[in-house]
Amino acid sequence: MKIAIIGTGGVGGYFGGKLADAGVDVTFLARGKHLEAMQKNGLFVKSILGDFHLPKVKATDKISEIGTVDLVMIGLKAWQVKDIREQLKFLIHSDTVILPLQNGVVTADELSVSIDKKHIIGGLCRIISKIEAPGVIDHFGVPAPKIIFGELNKTDTERLHHIKTVFDKARIHSEITMDIEAELWRKFIMICVSGLLAVTKTTYGELRELQETRRMMIDLFNEIHLLSQKMNINIEADYVDKTVQLIDKLPYDSTSSLTRDVWEGKPSEIEYQNGTVVKLGEKHSVETPVNKFVYNCILPMEIKARKQ
Repeated sequence: MKIAIIGTGGVGGYFGGKLADAGVDVTFLARGKHLEAMQKNGLFVKSILGDFHLPKVKATDKISEIGTVDLVMIGLKAWQVKDIREQLKFLIHSDTVILPLQNGVVTADELSVSIDKKHIIGGLCRIISKIEAPGVIDHFGVPAPKIIFGELNKTDTERLHHIKTVFDKARIHSEITMDIEAELWRKFIMICVSGLLAVTKTTYGELRELQETRRMMIDLFNEIHLLSQKMNINIEADYVDKTVQLIDKLPYDSTSSLTRDVWEGKPSEIEYQNGTVVKLGEKHSVETPVNKFVYNCILPMEIKARKQ
């Protein structure tokens, strides 16, 4: 199987690195000093599961140079997908599968504007990782990184099992789901607290221990859960309670990538998290006051970040 990793950040660098280390034919899309380091010294992956080094990797900053592949794994930030979707056509043959791993619930729809939906499956990943330095990926959280994926029409297909076989070969923990929409929304509910962390300038521990901000967090989750039910997403009735239990287990001083991006004045995924909640809430007549507060507070900072 030939695989293209579009975006060699914490997600693409880790999972793509695991695949290449297992002997799979992988080409990485990267840029700048990160690309230069990979072309010169290969890719280093530091991981709580064990470090490894790929002394030679195929890497480029031009999608058109990769050629057609069997699987495209997109590891970009959610807001970057629209900018590259037209270029992805260079990678597609009749049986190519595109697996987006972005946060949020609208990536497949955005890709389908330019690409036939038959090529797209749904996916998400669970990992905490980042580019530590040019050519170096650091996996420092979530002790068992995982990819969950499935057909958008909720069917069981041969191509899903073929992809899983490749992941198994690379010792990537993965799961095929018959309801990827529900899985995406389960993750979506939890990650939308990232904006609240950014606004309150708190870590997960600080947010959850103060009664007032803990109540805001739960209200934020309840709004999204109510929205999911209005949209007929198959999520269990007690999922907010389960989400709060997960938040309570996170390291006290930890935050999220969106939170750090906002604090550092960088472009963030706010439009694809709380912003999406607000827009879908308006569309489906569901009130989302906490999510709207979070989104509106961050929006001026987001506008400034994108002008830099």
